[in-house]
Amino acid sequence: MSKKMFGDILKQAQKMQEQMARIQEEAANKTAEASSGGGMVTVVANGHQEIVSIRIERDVVNPDDIEMLQDLVVAAANEALRKAKDMVAEEMKGLTSGMGLNIPGLM
Repeated sequence: MSKKMFGDILKQAQKMQEQMARIQEEAANKTAEASSGGGMVTVVANGHQEIVSIRIERDVVNPDDIEMLQDLVVAAANEALRKAKDMVAEEMKGLTSGMGLNIPGLM
């Protein structure tokens, strides 16, 4: 491998690393939303895999059936986190697809 070719690969890798860092920074400002129970519980997660809000409709709050509410919150939270992860993975995929890379943990 020539020095020029190696230098070009290093430059390309550095550029990709900078773009990945930018995507990860921007992920905090992007959100994914999921609901359960027909919209009775809604959870919003950001691209950093953090829950940023939970909305619970008054009608679903039943002191005699707390387990149902807990199940709805868990279902909505898991779906929101999955959507947020997929959103970031899709952006990373777009970044690496041109290079033919499949980087574990990013997709």
